[in-house]
Amino acid sequence: MNKSLSEITPFVGDSMSYLYDGSSNEHLRAGSVYALHLFNEGPGEMEVEGVKYPIERGTLIFLRPGQPHAFHIRPSQPLPSYNLYFDLWDDANPLSPSRSFIHAPEPFVFDRLSVQQPCDELDRLPSVFSLRAHPHLYDGIAMIARMYSESKFYRSETVNSFLYGWMLSWHNAVNVQHPSDYRIVRLLEYLNSRPEHGQSVEAWSRFCGLKRTYFHELFLRETGMTPKAYHHQLVMKRAAHMLVETDLSITAIAEKLGYPSIHPFSRHFSSFHGTTPSQYRLNPLHRI
Repeated sequence: MNKSLSEITPFVGDSMSYLYDGSSNEHLRAGSVYALHLFNEGPGEMEVEGVKYPIERGTLIFLRPGQPHAFHIRPSQPLPSYNLYFDLWDDANPLSPSRSFIHAPEPFVFDRLSVQQPCDELDRLPSVFSLRAHPHLYDGIAMIARMYSESKFYRSETVNSFLYGWMLSWHNAVNVQHPSDYRIVRLLEYLNSRPEHGQSVEAWSRFCGLKRTYFHELFLRETGMTPKAYHHQLVMKRAAHMLVETDLSITAIAEKLGYPSIHPFSRHFSSFHGTTPSQYRLNPLHRI
């Protein structure tokens, strides 16, 4: 039966900072447990199942139990890394505290491997991924490593919980579309900071220095939404925050968000959130 990634039960068996310097133990090998390696610097090269990948600052390596891999690091330019070794499916009898490695040319046959379950979501996570565009994930690995080494009480409970949340966040980062065009990214930062400043598509296209037709196509390709739909979503989310976090009347909120009256605001809000503004304010189940 295929498992969901949310069903993992992580157990961090070891965490360490390591300086890869091209030594012989970094050549082709396989480990018995799951591992994450986050490199703080580059350049270098990583080999996973015969495929070579460049290592730069922020490169994350995700290794499965028994997966052949090698670090190709120049001794003249050693690279520091955060290393986590863990189980994902068995926190009752974890193997990661006593992990083992087999080095080539010995056959990669282990007496025991960390438990693996059929999980399409986990299988789709890449072996190599850059965290440079995801600073919260980069900092998360460093935080887990520090917690492992510094915690005196409840280390397993806290570290394992953080790794659980980190894995789900990484899955989101891998699978959620992220705009890459610098013009659209700059506009999104502008819109997110002031969604109540309603402007026309023409104004947004001028902000990006693009003709309206191409701007509309590029925005849709980068975000999966039209400019107006994206802005409407921001306004509705801002409205929800204001209903929860302020004592302003619904009429005053509508005015602050650029509506001529409460009626179109209430209609839009109800359509977007599935409840009226007054019901949203009263019912904590609807709060974000």
